[in-house]
Order: sequence, then structure tokens, then C-alpha cells
Amino acid sequence: EDDKPRRPGAPAAPKRPVPARGREEPRRRAGKITIAEALGDGEERMRSLASYRRAREKQKAREMALAEPQKFVRNIVIPETITVQELANRMAERAAAVIKSLMNMGVMATITESIDGDTAELVVAEFGHKPVRVSESDVEIGMAGKEDEDTHLLSRPPVVTVMGHVDHGKTSLLDAIRKTDVAAHEAGGITQHIGAYQVTDAAGRKITFIDTPGHAAFTEMRARGAKITDIVVLTVAADDGIMPQTVEAIHHARAAGVPIVVAINKIDKPGANPQRIRTDLLQHELVTEELGGDVLAIEVSAKTGHNLDKLEEAILLQAEILDLKANPDRAAQGAVIEAKMERGRGAVATVLVQKGTLKVGDIFVAGAEWGRVRALSDAHGRAIKEAGPSTPVEIVGLNGTPAAGDEFVVVEDENRARQVSEFRQRKDRQSRAAASARGTLQQMFDRIQAGEAKELPVLVKADAHGSVEAILGSIEKLATAEVKVMVLHSGIGAVNESDVTLARASKALIIGFNVRANPQARELARRDGIDIRYYSIIYDLTDDLKKALSGLMAPQLKENILGYAEIREVFTITKVGKVAGCMVTEGVVRRGGKVRLLRDNVVVHEGELSQLKRFKDDAREVKEGFECGMTFANYNDIQKGDRVECFEIER
Repeated sequence: EDDKPRRPGAPAAPKRPVPARGREEPRRRAGKITIAEALGDGEERMRSLASYRRAREKQKAREMALAEPQKFVRNIVIPETITVQELANRMAERAAAVIKSLMNMGVMATITESIDGDTAELVVAEFGHKPVRVSESDVEIGMAGKEDEDTHLLSRPPVVTVMGHVDHGKTSLLDAIRKTDVAAHEAGGITQHIGAYQVTDAAGRKITFIDTPGHAAFTEMRARGAKITDIVVLTVAADDGIMPQTVEAIHHARAAGVPIVVAINKIDKPGANPQRIRTDLLQHELVTEELGGDVLAIEVSAKTGHNLDKLEEAILLQAEILDLKANPDRAAQGAVIEAKMERGRGAVATVLVQKGTLKVGDIFVAGAEWGRVRALSDAHGRAIKEAGPSTPVEIVGLNGTPAAGDEFVVVEDENRARQVSEFRQRKDRQSRAAASARGTLQQMFDRIQAGEAKELPVLVKADAHGSVEAILGSIEKLATAEVKVMVLHSGIGAVNESDVTLARASKALIIGFNVRANPQARELARRDGIDIRYYSIIYDLTDDLKKALSGLMAPQLKENILGYAEIREVFTITKVGKVAGCMVTEGVVRRGGKVRLLRDNVVVHEGELSQLKRFKDDAREVKEGFECGMTFANYNDIQKGDRVECFEIER
């Protein structure tokens, strides 16, 4: 319109008002935008979310730096020894900080080293925590579990040990009972090696028999404090009567506080006199029912199987009087009867469950060893899933072999089992170090002088019956009003492991007259600190015992065994005589030392070594594992297979 020509004289058209731009109103963008314009020059941009977040985090960090960090004060349990790593874990501190703290105290210890409880207590106090001292033995607290309530107890089968004199038919009696059991069940039978088995009678009642070789194992278990046996069956031969070992078995049973059932065996023999046995038992305070007492005596024959059912009946009757009960619904506890290493299976233990039920997969501690039950097998060798009270089972899954009579307990977890096992192993090592003095003659004198011991217990082993009788006769005459020598056991032949075991259980002295201990017994005696004294003159023996009884003995001469050699070959050389070609099996053989010649562990000669050679040269001494040639002064009766004991007398 503005561009149209205006008429002359026409009024000018009014101008349209242009809207005024406010100061705050942003200028309209014209054309392209530049970087400078985008970045600002007075123009404010919107803040991004990331920017807000960053600012908030900075603020929070500033506040946290200002606020004092809160220290947690913990109660730290400190045993007698603890590793640096474990201590750091318990305090929730860095191990490096703990090591630094120890360095400041002047203790240099790496992360895996153990420190004693006192040092650990100082470290804990320095870090501001509260130390709580516990004894190392506290790991064993609560292992036995709670006492069972009467409502949970159920009756269990009796556990029976058969004892008696050496030829009175213990084994044949066990075999006879076992055969009747096998016949009653299925052929194929029981594996002998388990050491314990169960018999079921016609009425379905069970009896557990523990198969122990003589009283050695029984004594071993007693020495370890295991109360396994409920009833002892004392086997006496009707034609032979009561013998020394029978009396010994009676003493063992009485010491263990176990009732005795007498089995008068071999009544099928012509010279059998059961009535005489009953009368003889009176001397040992065993009054049978026929004579008005309470001891059950059953006449049996293992050969014919006569009255075996009556013997089982008598055992079950005795068990009823004892009212044997156990709680099957708890963690299993029991005792190890025997343990051994088997190729391909590792450590295998036969255990008797006494309380609770043992299941496959249970974690347990047996003595100083621990393990997990990988497999269970019963007395018949069959695999089973669980075993209740009074059941003997074989366990596979131990880390090592425990000893017979060790306590067996199922625990809640592997950690606890390991702790208890480590503690017991440490204790065993310490007690072995301290045991070197136990059972020595000197300690016995100390006890006699202190008035504690009223009798000196001894075990006598000799080379012949006559020697034993002479020694026993001499010993009997030594008794004084205050003290007497008590012969626990006497026998013929080498000192064996069962002798050492009995000596350990009763803290006795072992006397070897012209005999020696076999290597296993020697090792056992050395480990347990049992004193074995060797004599070849009866007067020396009686003099030593006399001095021991008066508490005066102070031995001036001590015999040191240097080593043993075995004669592999005997050569005859002109002008020299017989030369023994030997292999040194133990220790050393020294020229100038005294020697004894042993044939089947019996001394046949004692004298001096006249020559000792290695090849053709004279040798001063020959060590274990090397061969040598020997000649003996004034003695030529040497044979292949003889053993030479080399010793020296020390003043």
C-alpha cells in the first residue's frame, strides 16, 4: 500500500507502530550461529545433569573429610599362639599394618609366622580393640556335647571282651560263637581283620564282641582312658585251672570296674574238673552262683559248641542288670579299637560307636587325627550308610592313623576338626618330649621315697623257665614291711610290644634276663620312656631291686647300646678262626666295644670284639647300612643269622 502513488492533496497515511524490544528479551537470531556465540559472550547456558552430579559428589567428599571416621571396637579372641594373618583378619586390619606395629615393638614376623598370646594382646590394644585371652585347650570345650536326657535313651547291645590264659581257648571260643552266627545268617562269613563284630541270637538280640589279642589291646585302651567294655568273659580251661594270666585278666577287669562272666572251657576233655575251677576262683574273690555268689559261670566247649547259647544268655542277663542305654539321635561318639594303613585305602580305623549315630559324610576327630567318613563297612564287610550305638564299624577317610583307645567324636565343621587335631598334635609332641623321664627307675625311687608307691611293679622276661622261677623266688624274698616288688607278668622269650604296653599302663619296669627286646618293642619303649633293664647275673638283678626298694639306688655304671649287626655269612680263615661277615642294621659297631651274640633274641655269648674290618683294612667304627668283618675274642661258635649287639659301659 505504501508503494502506491498518493493522490495530490491527500492526507499522509499514519505510520504502523514498531513493537519496542525489551532489555531482557533475547535478540532474535539472524543467520548462522558462531562458536563464540554458542560458548557465551554473556549468554548463559543450561547446566547439564552430569555437572550437577559432580558438584554434589564434591560436596559430599568435603563433608566426609570434615567428619571424624568412626572406629569399630571389636572383642578379639587371642589363643596361646596365633599367626599374624589370623590376628589381622580378626581385627579387620591390614596385615601390613600389624607387621609394622610388631616391628615398632622389636618383633620381626612375617605374615605366616606365629606370635605368642602376650605379644598379640599388645598389638590388639595398640589398634584400640579389646583383647580376650583364651586357653589353647578351649577348642576342646563342648566337644562331648550335652548330657542326654533319660527320655532320649534307648537300650543298646552289650560290648564284650574275651580274656584269659594263653592256651585256654579264647580264640576258639570266639570262632565257635562266630561260626554259629555265620551259620545262622549266610555263608561267606565275617572278615577277621575288623577286630570287633556283632552276633545276633535266636531272639534277635545283639552282642558286640571285641577281638583283642590277649590283654595287650585291652590294657592299651585302658592306658588311654577308653571305657569300651561292658562285660569281660573270662575263659578258663577246665583241665588246666587258673594260671598266672588268668589272674592278670581278673586284675585288669577289676581295675576297669567291669563285671566278669566265667566261661569254663574244654569240658569235653577227659581231665576236666569244672568244680575245682569254681573253688579256685574263690581265692580271687570271684564267688560263682553255685557257691552262693553273683558271678555267672557257664561250662562250655568251643570244640563241640556245647552251651554256647547259655553263655550268650548269661551275657545278655548280665547286660540286663547293667541296664545299658544310649541316645542314638545325636552326633556320634565312640572309641578307636584299631587303626592301620592299607594300600589303596589310606588310613583305615575300626571304631566302636558308643553314643549317637555315625553317618557317611560326617566330619570327626579321632585322637590327634581328623577326617571325613568316606565309607562305612560293618563286621561282615558290607557297606552301610549309618551305624548306631554299640556297633563296630570300619571307617575310611582319616588323615592319619590314630592309636587304639583314642576318643572318637563327630564335630560340626572341618575348621573345628582341624583346630582340635592341631592342638592335640602339639600336646602330643610336648608330652613326648617330657616323657623321656617317665617310667624310669629313678622316678620310681623318688615315688617310693616320697611314700607314694607301696610296690615296685616289674615285668620279667627270661631265656628259660628255670631262670624265671629263680628270679621270681628271689624277688619274693626282697619284700619289706613298707614296699614290695609286684611282678605284673613273667614269661619266656624276647621283650615284645605287649610287654611295653602293659608296662606303660601300669608304670612298670621291664627286666630282661639273658633276652633282648625286639626292634618294635625297643622303639615303643624309647617313645614312651619305659625303662628296660638287661641282666645276665641274677645277683646284679636282685641287688638293683633291693636298692630300688630302699630308694638308695644310684647307678654308677650305665650300659649304652651302640648298635646292632646281622651275621650274613661265616668264613673260616686259617690262623684266624671264624670270621663273621656282617651288615650293620642299626647304630654303629665300634672297635674296642663289648659285644653280645644274640640267637633268636637270646644271649649266647658276651665278650669283646677282637677285630673289625672294612674290606681288608682295620676300621675304627662301621656305621648303619655298611658291611664289615668281625672276629670275637675267645669265641668261635657263630652262625649265619645271629645278631651282634655292640655296647659300651659308661661310668
